[in-house]
Amino acid sequence: MSLGQQVGSDRQLARLLQIGIVLEEVVEARASRHYQSLAEEDRTLDAEIEALLEGAATESADHRKRLEALIEGLTVDSVPFDEIETLVEARYGQTKPEDFDGVLYDQLCNEETAYKFYDDLIEAIEASDAEFSVDRQRLLEVLRGLREEERDGVEEVTQIMEERE
Repeated sequence: MSLGQQVGSDRQLARLLQIGIVLEEVVEARASRHYQSLAEEDRTLDAEIEALLEGAATESADHRKRLEALIEGLTVDSVPFDEIETLVEARYGQTKPEDFDGVLYDQLCNEETAYKFYDDLIEAIEASDAEFSVDRQRLLEVLRGLREEERDGVEEVTQIMEERE
């Protein structure tokens, strides 16, 4: 997602943070879906993949809480989540877990998408001179932390994939 613009208001920032929450929900749901489908197929779960999926779900839940805390600090009414889900579905919903050749490729796509989203959001905030009702430094610190964790996730999945080639 290339934001392609500056973030100019609390309302716009809240909307973008809510998109981040929905993206994290998608990552968590897809990880859970993979975990369940492998178990239902009576496929023995590889310990490394099991840990990866559990870690992705836990990380996504933590990311949602951190994003929610930022939104609570804004002095705006949040956008209804059905509107946000529609935006996320339109931009990110073209692919489904079954579109990927395996769990690892899907997880890599999820991690890369989240990383790019946070990277673009940080860039848009840094390019803006708008005043937000949350502390700009705290906002950027949280978002940079989320981006770093997503980057680490990309590296972890990539390493597992390379080891299995």
